[in-house]
Amino acid sequence: MGTRATAGTCLATLVKMAVPLLREAERQCPRTGPGAKPEIPDWWIGVLIMVAALKRKKSKSAQYRFLSDKSNRQEFARITGIERFPARSTYFRRYRRAHLLFRTAIRLQGERGIAEGVTDAQDVAVDKSLIAAHGPAWHKRDRERGKVPAGVDRDSTWGYSEHDGWVQGYSYEVVVSSTPGTTVFPLQASVDTASAAETRSFVGKIGHLPKATKTVSADSGYDANALGEGVEFDGRSRRTGRRFLCPENPRHSGRRRTKGGNADASRARSRALRRERKRFLKSARGRRVYSRRKKSVEPFNQWFKSLFELESRVWHRGIENNRTQITAAIFAYQLLVRYNYRHGHKNGRVCSIVDTL
Repeated sequence: MGTRATAGTCLATLVKMAVPLLREAERQCPRTGPGAKPEIPDWWIGVLIMVAALKRKKSKSAQYRFLSDKSNRQEFARITGIERFPARSTYFRRYRRAHLLFRTAIRLQGERGIAEGVTDAQDVAVDKSLIAAHGPAWHKRDRERGKVPAGVDRDSTWGYSEHDGWVQGYSYEVVVSSTPGTTVFPLQASVDTASAAETRSFVGKIGHLPKATKTVSADSGYDANALGEGVEFDGRSRRTGRRFLCPENPRHSGRRRTKGGNADASRARSRALRRERKRFLKSARGRRVYSRRKKSVEPFNQWFKSLFELESRVWHRGIENNRTQITAAIFAYQLLVRYNYRHGHKNGRVCSIVDTL
């Protein structure tokens, strides 16, 4: 039995694990446009935000008070070699765009987790989960009339899921490993408003699926020919060897149809591929693979929200702030699982680690 992960746990170890990934993420998504490069690099801001997420400091003011404490500043400088510390206004401003860094860092850490043997990405599952916003409800009728309730989060929108019902707030989408016998591990993630369509949010993640992935499971909200064909075919219309498992979502049949031979041929091909996916989902293997969603991505959403106290509502107001906080928390969750694995624990039970930080 391995050494307990909670023994001797310290923030310094997690920071040292995070720095190379955040540095590489900054290299892959450099700043563009006019203006001088900031003196404090983005990866260093990312370290501060990640630490604040691990400490579960829910407001940016509380985060900055903790991070700017003299002893904490000295410790960060010792670990990273950077002594410069952002001003309060700088931290608040840079916070709003840090999600760009974390999205890439999550993907990089997903690749690192696979390489280290933390997880196996042969089978993956994707899901969207809702989190309520701060403030009162802002109903459709009031929105149409331009009536804004006092204290409402104007960036929040309404979304529906079978698990949460109707929620006004935000959503995050995560791709996790779901191979039998492996640790559930986030591989990609993004954050949007609650009304964001799954058929659009997942498109950009398909090209970054691990090479080892053979099946992608999704609920009926992801039912779209473009997603199925994007998973199962590459840009040159060649088979990738992957399967897209997604129940059908009944649609309105009165759509206007485009005329023309090429359009008809394209629709016929899409219908044939759709029937093929439907047959595979109904097969014994398909049902077996799809059932793993209930043991992977759906429990992950519960674990993640509980760990970072997101069950009732998001930490901030505004889409950019919440994009940063949630992606930073997912990145931190990956770190905790990797740290746990290094101590001989092949599971995602990381709450005890956070409690000792």
